[in-house]
Amino acid sequence: MTRPEPGRRADYRAFYEIATRWLDNDIYGHMNNVVHYGLFDTAVNGWLIKQGALDIHGGKQIGLVVETGCRYFAEMAYPDLVTAGIRVAKLGNTSVRYEVGLFRNDDDVAAAEGFFIHVYVDRETRKPAPLNSGLRGVLETIVM
Repeated sequence: MTRPEPGRRADYRAFYEIATRWLDNDIYGHMNNVVHYGLFDTAVNGWLIKQGALDIHGGKQIGLVVETGCRYFAEMAYPDLVTAGIRVAKLGNTSVRYEVGLFRNDDDVAAAEGFFIHVYVDRETRKPAPLNSGLRGVLETIVM
């Protein structure tokens, strides 16, 4: 099996910067693998909030993660600044597959790349609900 090459910044449509924290490092002196998943979630939701497409406190719809994955290519550590590249690989009726590349400082090649799938549900019933038009419109701008 051939290992995929890491992506480049040009492979992504939107970007969101996140500062690493002292507690992100593990005993080996680099960012612990579980932190990458937190960065994916923070980047996508932060970008959606900034675009006005997500109201985490009062919106009628919320996204629940149903699947995730990550490939690691290079180490990152505090005090690196991480730029998350974001794109939508699949836009469905109630679900979205986000792909995220994590870029260390000014690097053009991703240190890690991952994905997660959100199923959007009604906040009250937790039943899948079609993406609202505002969210869909914002997501369509980053579909690859």
